Amino acid sequence: MQTTLDLDDDVLAAAEEISALTHRSAGKVLSDLARRALTVSKPSDSFPPAVFNGFEIIPAEGRVVTPELVRDLMDECE
Repeated sequence: MQTTLDLDDDVLAAAEEISALTHRSAGKVLSDLARRALTVSKPSDSFPPAVFNGFEIIPAEGRVVTPELVRDLMDECE
């Protein structure tokens, strides 16, 4: 699909450099970069952190916090 975009000069220069290094079109490079940026799931700096009972809620890291883990961490702090 073709469309016209208004890109900053530094963004276009970076896309053209990647394009030359990878032997892909600048459009393909920009599409791939945009796709990767849209699929990254991390909190946005534009939103304030969520707070519950006075504590900032942090994103889950995929592990369960067990009483044993808490005890181990407390032991490390002593």
